[in-house]
Amino acid sequence: MNAKEVDGAAIFRAGAFRRRIAWVFALQFVAVAIVCVMGAYDQAPLPAAIAVIVIVTGLAWLATRREWRSVSALARLIREWHDGQSDPAALRPERLPQDADADLVALAYGLHGFAARIADYGQRERNFTRDASHELRTPLTVIRMAVDMLADEDGLGECGRRSVRRIHRATRELEALVEVLLILARESDPGGTAEQFVVNDVLRRELETARDLMAGSSVELQLEEPARFALHGSMRAFSVLCWQLIRDACQHADAGHVVVTVLPGAITVSHAAADAAPIRAGDERLSFELAIAQRISDRFAWPLELHAPGKPGVARVRFPETLPAAAA
Repeated sequence: MNAKEVDGAAIFRAGAFRRRIAWVFALQFVAVAIVCVMGAYDQAPLPAAIAVIVIVTGLAWLATRREWRSVSALARLIREWHDGQSDPAALRPERLPQDADADLVALAYGLHGFAARIADYGQRERNFTRDASHELRTPLTVIRMAVDMLADEDGLGECGRRSVRRIHRATRELEALVEVLLILARESDPGGTAEQFVVNDVLRRELETARDLMAGSSVELQLEEPARFALHGSMRAFSVLCWQLIRDACQHADAGHVVVTVLPGAITVSHAAADAAPIRAGDERLSFELAIAQRISDRFAWPLELHAPGKPGVARVRFPETLPAAAA
């Protein structure tokens, strides 16, 4: 007979649950058979025979329910499990009854190990994102401040100013990339604390930043606002999503214009380019910016459409749940 020992104390036997259930149904069958035989030979009145059968069936159901309690308890723990909110020790096999089946104990062992690994992974994830957020943002902030101070130097020549603008642009792009990676690296609480914000205001700031970085470029940036609404979510994630779409549009509109339009429950980013062609989400030709935007939209359930019939070079983001702008 197979058995399983837990920490040198409790011993759980394999097949114990099945044997006990088999005994319950075997005894029920014998009792019902005896009552039926007695009724057939007029040894017991029919009402008494029916009453005995009902009682035996009820006792069998109670016994089966009692044997099923350990399985129900384990299933309840799994249903109530929430990553980062539950203690993996709740799934330890020692919490099972002494008469639990060894197969159930093996299942509890596997679930406990899996839960412990998930908890360790979540802790490492939080430690990494916290440390990376500090160690990456601090030097970028120092570089940006140094570039701003250098740009104010009176003796800086035109060549030096062009170099400063390139450094400033590269720093801004690197800051946006760090924001993207930190958002996507977090499995839980992505993008930070949720808040209410007006999308028009965020888009206006992102376009101003893009204009500063593209000073001297032939690309024209425009914002059209036929609608105005707010969202409840991560403003940082929304800013990064918009920045990726604007940056991709600017790269394709070499000498044209990029138009960001706020529609009811959606925004569009379009650009005029001679070689623009309709593209689809998941296409291998997606740029890095669009691939990142697609992942952010999937994470926050903001559907991103990269194909608009008759309008090449259009990206549309829909927001299923919007708020009035006055609510933000």
